[in-house]
Amino acid sequence: MKVRRTSWAPGLAAVLVGMVFLTLPATSRTAPAGPLVLEDFKAKNADGFPRDWKAQRNESMAKQVYQVQAEGESQFLAVRKAEQRIYKKIAWDPKALPILTWRWRLKSAPAGAEPIAVVFVSLDTDLMVIPVANKYVWSATKAKGTMKEGGLFDASEIVQRTGPQPVGEWVEERVNAYEDFKRIHKHEPADRAWGISLLGGPGVEIDFGPIVASAP
Repeated sequence: MKVRRTSWAPGLAAVLVGMVFLTLPATSRTAPAGPLVLEDFKAKNADGFPRDWKAQRNESMAKQVYQVQAEGESQFLAVRKAEQRIYKKIAWDPKALPILTWRWRLKSAPAGAEPIAVVFVSLDTDLMVIPVANKYVWSATKAKGTMKEGGLFDASEIVQRTGPQPVGEWVEERVNAYEDFKRIHKHEPADRAWGISLLGGPGVEIDFGPIVASAP
């Protein structure tokens, strides 16, 4: 008795190969993460306070000194002689989007004001669920690049800009928040960042523009 041997038809083989290809993981073809706007100050409450932001201490006082304003089609946060910071909880992947950029514009600063302004970036929380942050400082006197480790309830400090100049001009900053966190705190941040905070120095009038997280 003869056994008849069969073979796949070329068309069927091509279909099966295509099916195998379609089931392969697509991670290698995934596009890199695009920029994420953490805040653009386009949304505000009826009282002018930026939407989704909270005050560190006294909300009624914060609403008087942190106000969303507009110039033409551009909107920004105007900070006028604040004595506390405000914060926004917003999650992003700090490893995929390590670069943070923002703009700020000094309007006026009294002699001796320190700091002029601060951007806090919280990429993790501690065992008590308190945000672990680095603060990027515009300092009146400290040299650019100066670093100071924080304590139990204080953020670590990196001087990003120094001197009370320029006045009335937007300047843009760019930092690698992920690498700065690892360098200062000696460990990886959480998979999802905690959020951001802003502070205008004592007696200082300063504006903040959009804050964006992006890939390198």
